[in-house]
Amino acid sequence: IVSPGTCHLPEDLRTWGWAVQLYALRSSQSWGMGDLSDLEELARWSAETGAGLVMVNPLGAVTPGRAIQPSPYYPSSRSFRNPLYLGVDRIAGHDEPGIEHFRAAGRLLNRAPLIARDAVWAAKEPALELIYAGFEGSAEFDRFCEDCGRSLDDFAIFCALAEVHEGSSADWPEAFRHPGTPEVARFRTEHYDRVRYHKWLQWQLENQLTAAGRQLGLLQDLPVGVDPSGADAWVWGDAFAGGFELGAPPDEFNQAGQCWGIAGFHPRRLRAAGYEPFIQMIRSAFAHSGGMRIDHVMGLFRFYWIPQGCSAQDGVYVRYPHTELLDIVALESRRAGAFVVGEDLGTVEPGVREEMAARSILSYRLMIFEDDLGAIPRESMAAATTHDLPTLPGIWTGADLKAQKNLGLPTNDDGVDQMRRRVARAAGVDESVPVSEMVPAVYRHLAECPARIVLGVLDDLVGAVDRPNMPGVTEGWPNWSIPLPKSLEQIQQQPLVEEVTATLSRVRPPA
Repeated sequence: IVSPGTCHLPEDLRTWGWAVQLYALRSSQSWGMGDLSDLEELARWSAETGAGLVMVNPLGAVTPGRAIQPSPYYPSSRSFRNPLYLGVDRIAGHDEPGIEHFRAAGRLLNRAPLIARDAVWAAKEPALELIYAGFEGSAEFDRFCEDCGRSLDDFAIFCALAEVHEGSSADWPEAFRHPGTPEVARFRTEHYDRVRYHKWLQWQLENQLTAAGRQLGLLQDLPVGVDPSGADAWVWGDAFAGGFELGAPPDEFNQAGQCWGIAGFHPRRLRAAGYEPFIQMIRSAFAHSGGMRIDHVMGLFRFYWIPQGCSAQDGVYVRYPHTELLDIVALESRRAGAFVVGEDLGTVEPGVREEMAARSILSYRLMIFEDDLGAIPRESMAAATTHDLPTLPGIWTGADLKAQKNLGLPTNDDGVDQMRRRVARAAGVDESVPVSEMVPAVYRHLAECPARIVLGVLDDLVGAVDRPNMPGVTEGWPNWSIPLPKSLEQIQQQPLVEEVTATLSRVRPPA
């Protein structure tokens, strides 16, 4: 592997965009959750209003045949995508007889207070199967399958196997626990059409993501690990570290630490595989995008491994060959013509940010952690907050702190008070003003910070007091299942959104 050493980063890059959890972005045309059709519309509208990008949550595939994992950061695969995000009405054949029944069921789910993924899939899957039944093939589909090659074949075989064998892939019959066995080859032949169906789903996802990316630059999010019993772990099992899960040590805002339950690469085995699984996931994250955000970028340097069954306090840091990993990121960034942002929040060891800067990887800075917006570095992407932290309305009203206490979580009241003071100082307002005045004031000042990119978080602009994810909570909080309180059509007409949009476009006009 020969690398240019530094990532693609245009010298004149200075823009703004929206950050959105796509599943939460319902429209009148959604089937119970936001999908790629909604993303295309958001991107089209955003481009018209002067935005330069839209950042979305990870879109990685889930394992078929199971209750659907809500967390976008717990994918079955980071190289392939989740069919739940398909806009059924954008697929040729969506007017097939019998589909209207499923469309009505899907639209009805837009009224549900939470995203019910299993119910959404119960409406979408039979509709997709009806459309596929009428699909006679095409040269474009054949070319897609040929371009993806063995990786798509293995992924589709895994999906078909998961529909037949229940539970974790580690509990499947021995002959089916690994690709490449005679039994798996026989299964592929016997279930040819079902394997082809899963390839067809990925082709449709590719088409819809391409359409969204044509409207505006997308910034895709790369998760740090995968479901240990999912597709990537099945295909590339030897490259992952068995017996451990990734997490984070205790820190100021999560005093118990975090056990994420996800599998990470084994550094030496990954290198022995020629970094192929790493390369594939990086290319997928860059596909049809203007950039990629690497979640927990410190994981390219070291990762916190926790023995399975132990607490976060029992973990240990394991080193990774960061020079080689960053060389690959730089090479793929140049090939894609896309920039890179590294999420460098939390515990950051010395040297990480210096290495990122040397590689032209943008830092990720949050206003609620910054005492001086003017001191945010130019080589960064800035936002007010992010999905694992309180929304601006949640901080300002005290609703987030109250929710933590109701859940019985250990709270850092002083830290939350400091966040609130930073918000007030950044906005230049008194702490008694309503949310409707505080939010646009924050974005007026954030727009002027030195960072190359400024993100507007849609949750803030529609008054969402509930954060998308409450780390460390498995019961009592609907992680990754909270829809935005306004529909896409309402967001486009919201006066507060129009005000912030005008501010961001005036301070950061389109190139």
